[in-house]
Amino acid sequence: MASLVSVNVSLPVTVETGGGPVVTGIFKKPVEGKVNLAGYNLAGDRQADLTVHGGPYKAVYGYASEHYDFWREQFPDKEMPWGMFGENLTTEGLLEGDLRIGDRLRIGTTLLQVSQPRMPCYKLALKFNRSDMVKRFWASGRAGFYFSVVEEGELQKGDAIVREAEGAPAISISEVVSLYRNRTPAREAMERAIASPLAPSWKEEFRERLAMAR
Repeated sequence: MASLVSVNVSLPVTVETGGGPVVTGIFKKPVEGKVNLAGYNLAGDRQADLTVHGGPYKAVYGYASEHYDFWREQFPDKEMPWGMFGENLTTEGLLEGDLRIGDRLRIGTTLLQVSQPRMPCYKLALKFNRSDMVKRFWASGRAGFYFSVVEEGELQKGDAIVREAEGAPAISISEVVSLYRNRTPAREAMERAIASPLAPSWKEEFRERLAMAR
């Protein structure tokens, strides 16, 4: 059975970089006890740039605890507490190949729907202090998964994660990532992605590719 290993939140902070100050909400930290989820945010959590983060299709970000072993091998000298990848929910028993777009998961009293993979931005490189981190993250295939909020409620560390409904047509987070990375993706797979409840920005990408392939 899948479960919630950690709930991680943060408000935006300003970080000084060589290119000037950057405001980011990526520095998530674990919190104890029940956490309320309302609207597009967990209590105590916000996004800095709402043009690319947050909103209905990126309300909550999940990342598999199983991936941490891989990254600890990659960076053995770096501390990696839960929330290191900017995830709100660190999970166990959920992997990108198993989660379909549109799957609905009950966690505590909340109901979340899988909406899209994560496309990493430069703030992940800032968090790790590595210029190659975005490229390495994307190449790893360990993208994590964004959720939309179907039912508001409360969740906490240790809650079971129960799949109440499966997305249709069937297309997994891993398949969406592979489609995006493949220069000549299969037409049938792109059509399946477009027909799924995938976030609109990803659908538009695949529609453009289909139009170019005609």
